Amino acid sequence: MARMTQIDPHTPRLLTCDVLYTGMGGAQSPGGVVVVGGTVAATGHPDALRAAYPHAREERAGPVIAPPPVNAHTHLDMSTYEFTALPYFRWIPEVVVPQREKRSAEAARHGADTLAGLGAGGVGDIVYMHAPDVMDTLLPREDLSGVLYSEVLGTFPEKADEIFRTVRERIEGWRAQERPGGPRVGLSPHTPHTVSHRLMRLLCDYAAGEGIPLQIHVAEHPAEHDLYTRGGGPIWENRLAPFYPETFADVIGRAPEEGLTPVRYLDELGVLNAKPTLIHMVNVTPDDIARVARAGSAVVTCPRSNHHLECGVFPWAAFAAAGVEVALGTDSVASGGSLDVREDVTFAQQVHAGLDPRVIVRAAVKGGHRVLGTRAPFIRRGEAWDDRYRW
Repeated sequence: MARMTQIDPHTPRLLTCDVLYTGMGGAQSPGGVVVVGGTVAATGHPDALRAAYPHAREERAGPVIAPPPVNAHTHLDMSTYEFTALPYFRWIPEVVVPQREKRSAEAARHGADTLAGLGAGGVGDIVYMHAPDVMDTLLPREDLSGVLYSEVLGTFPEKADEIFRTVRERIEGWRAQERPGGPRVGLSPHTPHTVSHRLMRLLCDYAAGEGIPLQIHVAEHPAEHDLYTRGGGPIWENRLAPFYPETFADVIGRAPEEGLTPVRYLDELGVLNAKPTLIHMVNVTPDDIARVARAGSAVVTCPRSNHHLECGVFPWAAFAAAGVEVALGTDSVASGGSLDVREDVTFAQQVHAGLDPRVIVRAAVKGGHRVLGTRAPFIRRGEAWDDRYRW
């Protein structure tokens, strides 16, 4: 009977990939990692590693070797929604609102379990305003790191002080439960058109003063242009009227005008002084990008969600040229299709075919960690090898 050949576990393995990102500096392509006995021995170009380790067993690790990617923007409490592709201005009233009873702690727990199973490097999660028990469920989890952003909505300026008092009380209670290495508590004024000008200022001034992370959905769909330039259009026509004042001017505290954009509005309101992370940012002008760069804000793009909601294509190259930090997120299961941000990396490589794929991989790791204020593990000599580094 033939004898089985035993492979010495200390025999070097050379794992190769199309893109290698070690968590330091820039990514490289192609790349490789030599692993000996479960420990990283070397990283670099495959040719150099073959020369240095001629007896290494070579195997392809996959398209990417990198620390686990960060899902920098999602809505875990929507994890039991069904995926639905619709224009953004219809998706909110036809998908999100009718199923809002599904936004629950149990749904968030399911989403968090999914992320843990995917080995996500961190999460930026938006916690639904009307389901505060979601925060109570996620905050103690030891398998989550990142930021849990408490969502705030409120379009009536006269109700801003009352809403703010309630929000601040909740935030202070939750922050007392933060622990080293666990999720931090953040704030998410939903959008410039679902949060009144007064409430937006109260929230962002408070966050800046207390060092609380911020995320705001901004410039997601082209229809936002109609809101800020003329106070109408599909978003305003599809709004749930009882939850809005008489005119859009009442929400933003100024008259819509030609050339006004959501980014310019936030900047002139003083909100960008708080350096919020801006989500989506698909429909922006060169002036918008310049304002974001001057403010030092980061941006999270959700490629699949943007496609499914007919938002357009994120101008990644323009943001990169301006020096703006970019991260990736899935958005909700309902709009993105899954919580696996690696699928957004793949989709982004297709949509942004002219962009170096190394930039996209780095954004999914380093960009995400910078947005969340966390640290990526390094793939370097002497560190333990983790199979989660194979994408």
